[in-house]
Amino acid sequence: MALSRQQEAFDRWEKAPGNPVCQIDLDADQLIRDRLSAIDPEAGWLSEESRDSAERLTRARLWVVDPIDGTRDYLRGRAGWAVSIALVAGGRPVIGVLDAPGRGEHWRAQAGKGAWRNGVPLRAAARTELAGARVPADSLPQVDRDLAPVAKPNSIALRVAMVAAGEADLVASVRWGHEWDVAAAALIAAEAGAAVSDALGRPLRFNSTSGEMFGVLASAPGIHAAALDRLKARAEAALPR
Repeated sequence: MALSRQQEAFDRWEKAPGNPVCQIDLDADQLIRDRLSAIDPEAGWLSEESRDSAERLTRARLWVVDPIDGTRDYLRGRAGWAVSIALVAGGRPVIGVLDAPGRGEHWRAQAGKGAWRNGVPLRAAARTELAGARVPADSLPQVDRDLAPVAKPNSIALRVAMVAAGEADLVASVRWGHEWDVAAAALIAAEAGAAVSDALGRPLRFNSTSGEMFGVLASAPGIHAAALDRLKARAEAALPR
């Protein structure tokens, strides 16, 4: 539905400065909610395009959804966006799905059973040196010029999935973000053997009261400790005092 309507004329606006949304976001959100509620009507709901409710905290399971992750690319007619869906139980994703129809990609993972793209098993890279690590980025700050930028889709979920596929070695964010941005991709990366944590190296937990987390760091397992060490000062500076 979203792909077929990408070239249409539709309403678009900003929820806040620099935070675009469009009518297709809302339509996709409703479509996904209707379908997932039919699959598991007892699960709670957390989505970027729905009003949050504390009622979800009482549920044993939770759907965590971003109906269009990478809305900027969607609005520009580009392919770097994805539909992100995770089923969370006990604070951890147990099923993760990313659909990137503009790229012809379907990613999925199940806790303890692996991750796949278009049916092909995924495996994170075996890199052990931080220098030269591939990072999806338009440009890198001077302090990180020893890293290697690679093509960056607007969707952060797809950037994390690149680590799962061994097409990138490191994706990092050192600011507060939302659970729906990474719930599905974090499971896909972890099931592909990547190391995944928040910006301080702590395990990611989902279905928090705020629906937020402090950054994400997904990497080839052999460079995770070195990446955390490099980002430590930046992460600590971003935390409220």
